Amino acid sequence: MKTRILALMFAGLFLNACSEESQVSMYEQGEYSGKADAQPWDGGAYGGDKQKWDRALRERAQHQNEYVRTQ
Repeated sequence: MKTRILALMFAGLFLNACSEESQVSMYEQGEYSGKADAQPWDGGAYGGDKQKWDRALRERAQHQNEYVRTQ
């Protein structure tokens, strides 16, 4: 009797794990329902300054350049 109850409980858990809810969003013509996209330079480190972000990106790329590092 005890094993039958346990078997039914486990069967219920396994069947419940197989149910998956749809994750498709509905698109309404002309309206965007997602979150607003932020630009990478809008963060706290650059304060909205795109030139400062570009300069930091180029500098970081130069530090990863093996040819420049070996000179």
